[in-house]
Amino acid sequence: MEAYMEEVTRQQFRTLFTRVAPCDTAVILGSGWNDWVDTLDVETSLDYRELFAALPGFEVVIPGHAGRVSVARYGGRRLLVFQGRFHLYQGLTAWQAALPVRLAADAGCGKILLTNAVGGIASHLTPGEFVLIEDHLNFQGDNPLRGLQPSPFIDLSNLYQTHFYADLHQWASPHGITLKKGVLAALTGPSYETPAEIRALERFGADVASMSMVPEAIVARYLGLDVVGLSLVTNPAAGRSEIPLSHDDVLLCAQRASTAFPQLLKALLERW
Repeated sequence: MEAYMEEVTRQQFRTLFTRVAPCDTAVILGSGWNDWVDTLDVETSLDYRELFAALPGFEVVIPGHAGRVSVARYGGRRLLVFQGRFHLYQGLTAWQAALPVRLAADAGCGKILLTNAVGGIASHLTPGEFVLIEDHLNFQGDNPLRGLQPSPFIDLSNLYQTHFYADLHQWASPHGITLKKGVLAALTGPSYETPAEIRALERFGADVASMSMVPEAIVARYLGLDVVGLSLVTNPAAGRSEIPLSHDDVLLCAQRASTAFPQLLKALLERW
């Protein structure tokens, strides 16, 4: 029944969004990044509660996520923009959480930009800085390709595209934007990590910690989409500061960085 209702949802999506020309690039916005959509020439949009009404668990919208999907023109591209994502801590599997990626493929997208808010593990990262993801550690206890046919044995080497980093970094500095590269560790949540877990993740090579992005990136590679991961450091990871972690502080930091994001995204898309 669940597979049937997902297909019903995807068919509804195709009916609504194929009335406009196919999209070439999808963007999944993380917590607090919604204001950027106001700068776009939106052609059509739909609320998550309507689109995912047939799928239990998908109608829940996390604070800081607008819960809408839109088709918009931006910088010569037609974008498919998801204002909010789904997480394993909502009771979903990794495959279910990556449903927007499958919808992006349905819409004809060949590229997908995944954004999110992260906690800074590496000592050289501070809140307000952006990180271009170059690899990940999957500690979510699930893989979205588990049980899939045909063959799910895909190569995840060079999953995240970073070939334009040097050029983008050179552009960012004079514009007052700090952009670095790093490895993202994904955990299930919803509780934040413990200081001991953060110390372990640092030893494994993680620079930032999150509760998202990884299932979407894996499914995107499985479907043949090019992937870029862009994270905003919104807080020091557990044990890196005396201030207790809270989602409200994550949203506040994301809001403060919202003026830099449109500039950075425009420059990124021009180089990708």
